[in-house]
Amino acid sequence: MYLGLDIGTSGVKAVLVSEAGAILATATRELVLSHPAPLWSEQDPESWVDAAIGAVDDLARRHPREVAQVRGIGLSGQMHGATLLDEDGKPLRPAILWNDGRSQAECAMLERRCPSLHAIAGNLAMPGFTAPKLLWVARHEHDIFERVAKVLLPKAYVRYRLTGEMIEDMSDAAGTLWLDVGERRWSALLLHATGLDLHHMPRLVEGSEVSAVLAPDYAQRWGMAKNVVVAGGAGDNAASAIGLGAIAPGDAFLSLGTSGVLFRVTDRFAPAPASAVHAFCHALPGLWHQMGVMLSAAASLAWLADVMQTPAAALLAPLGERVDGPSPIKFLPYLDGERTPHNDAAASGALIGLRGATGRSRIVQAVLEGVAFAARDNLAALSAASGPISEVDLVGGGSRSPLWAQICADVLGIPVHRVEEGEVGAALGASRLGRLAATGEAPAEICTRPRRLASFTPRASVTAAYDEAYRHWRALYPALKETI
Repeated sequence: MYLGLDIGTSGVKAVLVSEAGAILATATRELVLSHPAPLWSEQDPESWVDAAIGAVDDLARRHPREVAQVRGIGLSGQMHGATLLDEDGKPLRPAILWNDGRSQAECAMLERRCPSLHAIAGNLAMPGFTAPKLLWVARHEHDIFERVAKVLLPKAYVRYRLTGEMIEDMSDAAGTLWLDVGERRWSALLLHATGLDLHHMPRLVEGSEVSAVLAPDYAQRWGMAKNVVVAGGAGDNAASAIGLGAIAPGDAFLSLGTSGVLFRVTDRFAPAPASAVHAFCHALPGLWHQMGVMLSAAASLAWLADVMQTPAAALLAPLGERVDGPSPIKFLPYLDGERTPHNDAAASGALIGLRGATGRSRIVQAVLEGVAFAARDNLAALSAASGPISEVDLVGGGSRSPLWAQICADVLGIPVHRVEEGEVGAALGASRLGRLAATGEAPAEICTRPRRLASFTPRASVTAAYDEAYRHWRALYPALKETI
C-alpha cells in the first residue's frame, strides 16, 4: 500500500493506493485562506499539518488494515509558498502563498540585482515566486527577516513535521527562483541576490528518491511499520503529471484547479521567459517541463458561485453539456492577477458587455469561456516556445464539467480528454512517487496513463465563432490595463 498527500490551497487530500495501483480510499480536510491586505494571500503553516494528520487519521480509522501495510508516502503541494522558520524550526509568520501579489516592486529589484536570473532560474521574476517574497519581508518586516534560519515550501514544512527532516524536491524547488534549474542544484548567486545563503535552504532530492523516514510517533499513531519511507515528492503540477503518466517528452495536460495550468514535459531545460512560460524540473531525474499558468481557473467559477450565492453545479446545470456558440459577455479571469502571458500581479477581473436583459446563464458561460480563452493564451505561448500541442488531458475540479471540457476543446482547437481520477491527480502522483522511493521500480511501469472517460473534439460549427470571440477578448486586457 502507498499513501499520497496533496497539500493544496483550499484543502489537503490523502489517497490510499493499492499494489495494483487502484485508489482504495480518499480523505480531505479544508483549508482557510487569509487576505489581510489587497493582493495579500496567506495561510497558517500549522493548518497544513493539522489537515494532513487529520486526513490520514480518517483513512486509518476507516481502513486500519490497509493503512498498516503502507510502505511509502509521497507528498505534493501548492508551490512557491514562503514558510519562514526560526532556529528552532518554528514559523515566524503566516506563509506567503503562490497567489500573493505584494512583491511586484521586489521582482523588479531582483531582475536588476541579478541579470543572469532568466538563464539560471529559467523564469521571469513574478510575485508568485518565493524569492521576491523574501525581498519583501527583508524590506517591510526586517526583524522577521533577520531571524530566518530556513525557508521551506508548504509540502516541505509538512514533511519536516512528519519526519523531522528539512528536504525539498527538484520540481518544487524550481519554483523558488533560487534553483539552477538546468543543473538541478541551489544557486548561491540567486540566493545572495535575496540576502540568503545555502544554509537557509533544505537539502535537495529527486521526487522519486527517499527523502526521510516517517517519524516513529506517527508510524505508531497510524499503525504503520517503523521503516515507512517518504519520497521527495513534487510540486502539485509535476505530481499531477506523474498521476497522469505524463513522463515522456511532449506529454501535455490542462489543469482546471483553483489556478489553471497548461503543462508539457520536456527532455531538457527549455526556458522561455519572454512569454512568461515557466521552465521547471520534473519530478523524475532527467526530465523538465514547461508551464503556462493562470492564477484563477476554477477559482473564477467559485467566485461567481459565491457572489450569486448559488452552488457551482446549480449555475452550470441550465447550460447543459454544450452551448451553440460564444456568450455575448466577455470575462477576464484575472481575479488574482495573471502570470502567462502578462506577468501582471495587478491585473483585474472584468465582465464586459452586460445589458439589462443579460441573464445569469450568459454570465456563467462567459466565466467558463474566459478561463478557456486564458488557456488559449497559454497554448499560444507554449506552442511558440517549443512547438504545437496536439491534445491535452483535462484534470482538476473543473474537469468534472462536460460543458467546460467541450468549451475548452472548441476554444483551443484541439481534442480534450477527461480522465479517470482526474480530480485526485496530484495526490495519486504523490503516492506513485512514494512507491518508487520504496521499491525502486521503473517509473514507466508505475506511472501509467489513466483511462480516458470521454473525449471532446472541436466542433466545426462553433470554432470560427470562438476564434472571433477570442480575438475580441484578447483586446480587452490592454484596453483596460490603464483604467482598472
